[in-house]
Amino acid sequence: MEWGTLAGTGIGALVGVGSTLLADRVRWRRDDADRARRERRDIYVTCLTKYRLAYEDMHTAATVHRDGPHARRESAVREAFRASGCDEVRETALICAPEEMSAVIEDVYASLRELLEVFAAGEPALGTPEFEESRLRHARAVWAARAAMREELARRV
Repeated sequence: MEWGTLAGTGIGALVGVGSTLLADRVRWRRDDADRARRERRDIYVTCLTKYRLAYEDMHTAATVHRDGPHARRESAVREAFRASGCDEVRETALICAPEEMSAVIEDVYASLRELLEVFAAGEPALGTPEFEESRLRHARAVWAARAAMREELARRV
């Protein structure tokens, strides 16, 4: 047997195995990045959805108990917030999302907590310009979070 043939076969085998390993590594990294992106997207959607449901439940509680005793309205609004799961999803998002997303998640949460206090106190009254200002502050925080989340998810493609 000639050494050239043997060497060529060995080199060919090394090149074939090396290219297969390299292709597998590239595929694994791409799949891992796609999985991580899907997980972050799911966390973001869950977070914003829970925040929205908390807002709606607090608004409903404040509306239903608008003319009742202050303590009943406050209790109903605070219970609506607690039952919403906002705290849990917020912690999940803060732990699993990239650090640069923490500020936008916290801004939405802080504006929601401000609305919690407005709903619980009954002041300013629902529908007033002062209430609308608080509601719009929350809406702007949500829109900013959506934009940041979209950008973050697109950036890591």
